[in-house]
Amino acid sequence: MSKGYVLVKEAMKSNPVTVKPKTTVREAAKLMKKRKIANCIVVEDKPLGIITESDILKKVVAEDLKASEVTVGEIMQTPLIVIDPYVDIQQAMRTMIKCNIRRLPVIENNELIGIITIKDILRLSPMLLEINREWSEIVGRDEAHLKKQIFSGKCEDCNTLSTNLRNVDGRLLCEDCIDALKYE
Repeated sequence: MSKGYVLVKEAMKSNPVTVKPKTTVREAAKLMKKRKIANCIVVEDKPLGIITESDILKKVVAEDLKASEVTVGEIMQTPLIVIDPYVDIQQAMRTMIKCNIRRLPVIENNELIGIITIKDILRLSPMLLEINREWSEIVGRDEAHLKKQIFSGKCEDCNTLSTNLRNVDGRLLCEDCIDALKYE
């Protein structure tokens, strides 16, 4: 695994809240309030769509509709944009930006297993930045160490055997070839 690489599966929330298409918007809103979430996935055997607080505001409240008479199936966002659990969260972020959405249901083998939100990714960002900084420091130390280290073997330019080879731009060179480079 490379530096800063986190899978969607590692950052997602499991067991997302689901509702049936015939559930009223009022029931869904009460469920969202109780669970302190901003969305529900609409399922009928399989995930069909998503309903968010924004959908309720724009499609019910702003239209002066009665939440107890409107079903989530009538206002849900569909088709549902989903993501695989084994992709990098950077890909999840790219998908969210491209599709102008803030949450992605996570589907594995055609089954809903979780949801990842922009908040989940942003919560990880400080940690990923720290890991990236530490990785850079380690790599930098290793590169500096390699430049100072002395090797034995054949010079990669002149094929002369030497017990005093040094790493120059990824090549092991003898002192004579290093000196020749200085005068080029």
